Formats: sequence, structure tokens, C-alpha cells
Amino acid sequence: MSLAAFFTASAMCAWIFSTAFMSISGPITNKGEDEKVTLPLYEDKLSGMRHFFALLPIEMLHHDERINPRPIGANVRGLVEEFHKGRPQLHVALAWIDTSQAPEARVQVFDGQHKAAAQVLLGARELPVRIFVDPDEQILLTANTNAGTTLRQVAFDKSIQRRLGSSILLDRMDRYRDEKGLPLDFEDFSEKELVEHFKGEQRAMTRYVLDSVRNAITHSTDNRLRDFVEYAGKGSEKPFSYSAIERTFYSRFIYAKMLDTPWNYRADIGENPRELEKSQIVRLMSLIAEKIYIGRYDDEIGTRRLENKIQAGEDVPEPHLRAFRMAKEEILYCWIGYIGQIIEHYHLTMGKVIDRDKLFQYPLPEQLWINIGNFIDNLARRPIWIDRPASSTIFGGKQTYSFWEAIFETGASTAGHKAMPSGLNIMEMIKA
Repeated sequence: MSLAAFFTASAMCAWIFSTAFMSISGPITNKGEDEKVTLPLYEDKLSGMRHFFALLPIEMLHHDERINPRPIGANVRGLVEEFHKGRPQLHVALAWIDTSQAPEARVQVFDGQHKAAAQVLLGARELPVRIFVDPDEQILLTANTNAGTTLRQVAFDKSIQRRLGSSILLDRMDRYRDEKGLPLDFEDFSEKELVEHFKGEQRAMTRYVLDSVRNAITHSTDNRLRDFVEYAGKGSEKPFSYSAIERTFYSRFIYAKMLDTPWNYRADIGENPRELEKSQIVRLMSLIAEKIYIGRYDDEIGTRRLENKIQAGEDVPEPHLRAFRMAKEEILYCWIGYIGQIIEHYHLTMGKVIDRDKLFQYPLPEQLWINIGNFIDNLARRPIWIDRPASSTIFGGKQTYSFWEAIFETGASTAGHKAMPSGLNIMEMIKA
């Protein structure tokens, strides 16, 4: 749930500030009466930013989803209970305003939205806020991102970190154009040039570029697998955790080095390497969702102690069991690796040598997608995924990557457990 669900845009106010004071003019009382309030205006000596403190009606507050895209999560319940017991809010919410937008300037809350939501649920109509006046948004974005990552006490989820990194990248691109005196729509620079421009930040800049790729794939509306991913840490409803997605699909198929081709290279004909990479990984994830998860995996059953339930004789539907087992990180990592081999093998048979680290940056023809679909179908039909006695052997605990690599290569584990009649033969597996 977004904080915007609580805080509406019903109040419009004029903002006037001088060297020492901030004035708010508008319907700022619960009765909706026009009133002018003058408050001291402070300056942060280190950052140079001006700010003031105010107790504002919730109608004046808006959630800034750009600086802090984290939605309201289940942990708001703990805060509700905390405030219900009469314990105070220890840190005020943080927000900012752009006075050039007066009289419709919005108070954009970027920190403390969980505390705010908890108090609203308990009937609060006014909330204390520290408000920055005409700040540098990029500095606030970076500061808030660092607060939730490298300086964290309670870390942002990985998926939120990627989204924030993607936002920072857009700001860095604007800074690059500004410092180079380039037009706002100029994109004839490479990832490598962009990263090298920011001296001392190369490692962070590389992460921002890759965060942008990951974020685009994760939140693509065409990605049908995203409905089966748990984004907020470990859960028991969804078959995939976001971290597992990063350590499998993203680690295997996203090219981790910076490209030296222009940002808009071959974009006009739909063959930009990064855009191809993003759209084709999305297509692969959606294909897997269609063949294994949609209409087969049941959130109500979930993943909690599923192998124990099998061992206890509980009736778990075969499609759900198959989907659950094929999503285990160490298993998933190994079997999607064969998809990479299928792509590389197809290009070789067509007489084309490709960089195996950039598999999804080349256009994949329809016949190749048919081959990949056949592989997924044939792999999913293997009896191993619905073998209930195997619950106490090969599926009895978390195994290593090498354990499953051996099974897929030979049919047996390194411990001698026979899992399949033989190893996977790619040429047979891509047949309809």
C-alpha cells in the first residue's frame, strides 16, 4: 500500500520564506479555515539546506515515491501497536517542498511514511514534519539511499535498492550532460564514458547502471514471473525470493561490464544491446512462468515446510510440487544454465560466434525461442520433480550447486543418489 492512499491532495497552500522565517498560508487547520502561520527557518551548516519544523494536517502530506519507493509493508502493524500503547514517535517525518510551485506546492514525505501511516490508522489528523525548502533533490535521493544501504540500521530490500540505484543513475546522466554542456536528450555516450566521468565513484556508478537493468526487468509489466516473487525478504507464499532471482537469472544473463557502444546504439531499429537484454530476459522469465507457474503454483499452499509435509504423507498437488522444487535457488541456477548453452549452440550452428557473457544482447530468433520452450517443457516432465520418496534424500535439505550440476550432467548426485536415468542431452531436450 502506498502512503498516497492515506494522504490526499485536498489542501493547497502558499509558501513564503525569508532569511529567518517560513510562512504557510492556506487551509491548514482541521476545520479547513484559512490561516497563516510563521515558523523559524533554519539552515543546516554542513549541507547548506534550509528547513523548518511544522505540525501539519495529513491532507497536506504526499508520499515521495521517487526518493523512497518503499511501499507500506506488514511491519506497520508493530508501529500501530507501539503508538497505541502511548509511546511517542522518536523521529519526525522528513519532507521537502518546491516553493516555485506555490500556491500548489506539495509537501513530499520521503522518510517516516510507516510511522505516519501507523498514526493515521489510529486516528491522527496532524503529524510533525521536518521540511527542507527548495533542496537539491539529487542530494536528498543519495542521502536517503545511503541511509537505507551502506549506512543502514534497517536495510532496504534488495529490490528497493535497485530501484533507488536506477533513480540515481538518471540524475547522474543529467549531471553528465550538464557538466559536458550537452542537450538534455543527448544519448551518444557509452556506459563506460558515463562511469569514468564520475571520478572516485566508478564502482557505485557501475552498480547504478546494473541496478537500472535489474529494475527494468523486475518491474516490467510484461514480466509474468514477477507475481511469483517475494520482494520483502523471506516469505512462505511465493516460490522465488528476489535475492534468488538476482543470484540466478541476473547473475547468469545480465552482462556485468560497462558497454563502450553509445547509449542509444541501434535503438532506432530495436537492437540496442541493453534494451535487447532487458526485453529478452523478461520474455524468458515470462515463458517459464507460463509453462511452470501460472495456474499451477498455489499461493495458499506456499512453500513452508513443504518437503516435511510430503514426508508426513500430506497430499500436495503435483503441479505445485514441481513448481516449488524447480524454483529452489541451487536447482534453478543449474537448469537455467542449460538455456544459455542452447542459445550459444544455436548461434554456432548458424555459423555465428557470440560472446557467451552477452547472450541476451543478441536478437534471439523465433526458432530459438521454440527450442527454449521445448527444453522447459521436457525438463518439467521429468519424474524427479514429483518424486515423493526423494523428499527425504535429494530434496531433504539445501544442496550445493555442484550437487545439482552432477545430477543434470550424469543423472546421479555426487553422493550416489540416482535421480534421473541419465544426464540432460540438449539436442534431445529441445525437440518438441
